[in-house]
Amino acid sequence: MELTDQQIALVAIAANEAKGNIEALKREINNGFEVGLTVSQMKEALSQLYAYTGFPRSLNALGALQQVINERKQQQLPVEEGQEAAPLPDDYNALARGTEVQTRLTGKPFTYEFAPQTDYYLKAHLFGDIFARNNLTFAERELVTIGAISMLKGCDAQLKAHLNGALNMGVTKQQLDDIPKVLAERAADDKACTPDGTWPVGSPNTAYAQYFIGNSYLAPMDADHSGLVNVTFEPRCRNNWHIHHKSVQVLICVSGRGWYVEEGKEPLEMTPGTVVAIPAEVRHWHGAAKDSWFQHLTYMTKVQEGASNEWLQPVTDEEYDLLK
Repeated sequence: MELTDQQIALVAIAANEAKGNIEALKREINNGFEVGLTVSQMKEALSQLYAYTGFPRSLNALGALQQVINERKQQQLPVEEGQEAAPLPDDYNALARGTEVQTRLTGKPFTYEFAPQTDYYLKAHLFGDIFARNNLTFAERELVTIGAISMLKGCDAQLKAHLNGALNMGVTKQQLDDIPKVLAERAADDKACTPDGTWPVGSPNTAYAQYFIGNSYLAPMDADHSGLVNVTFEPRCRNNWHIHHKSVQVLICVSGRGWYVEEGKEPLEMTPGTVVAIPAEVRHWHGAAKDSWFQHLTYMTKVQEGASNEWLQPVTDEEYDLLK
C-alpha cells in the first residue's frame, strides 16, 4: 500500500459516511484514532463532506464522532484533539482564493455558466472557505472526497473529475490504485451480490473508473494473493479499448451476459462458463450486455518483465449498439 495508515482511515471514514453506515463509521473513527488521526482532522473531513453527501449524512457522522470520543474517554483510550485550522486574515477573499484552488484542481479555469449561483458556491464556499482551512491538506481533502463519491451511485462524472483532481493536488497514481482495495476491505456490503445472489460485487472500481463507461465493481478473490479478481459490470457498462503488453489476461464469465470484442474478429458473447485467454498485444474490450449485469473472474498469466496495460479510446454508443 502506498497510502499511509492515516490516509486509509480517512478514505474508509468518508466511504462509510456516504453510505450512512453509522456502526461501520464508528469502527473506522476508532481506527482513525488508533493510527494517529486527531479530532480536528476527522471533524474537518466529516464537515467537508456535507458539500458532497448532504447535511443529513454529515451531521449524523459528526454525531457518531462525538459518541466515539465520549466512549473512548470513558474507557480512558487516547483521544488527540489536534490543531484547529488557523484563522483567515481579515482581508481574505474567498472567491478569489477559491477560483485559484478550483483551477489547480481541474487543471484549467472553470465556470459553471448555466447556474452562476452554484458556480459562486463552489468557488467561494467549497474551494474558498472550506479548502482554505489548513487542518487537512489538499491531497487529504481529495482522498476524503473520492472515498465518499465512490459510494454514490450515478456520480461517475464527478468521481472521474476528482480522480484527476487528486493527481493535481499531490495524490500519486499508486495511491489512487490503493483506494479500491481499501473500499473492498473497509466499506463493502457484506451481502452485496448480483441478482443471482452467487458472486460478490465488491466495491466501486474507483482506480479505473476513467477507463469505463458506466459503473463497474471489484471484489478481490485472492486469499492466496494470486491476483484473481471478480469484476462486475452493470448493464451497458464496458471498458475502453485496451492492450495488455507482455502478459495474457484470462476472463471467466460467472454470472449474467456480456461481450468480449477483439479487433478484427467477430464479437464473442460471454455467458457463465465462457473462458477467454486474451493474447498479449491484442486490441480488445469487454463489458456487459444492454439488458444484463455481467461478472467475470480475471487474472493475468505469462507475465513478462515490463508488462503493462495500455488504455485507448472509449467504446462509443454507435459501436456498442451494433451488438445484439
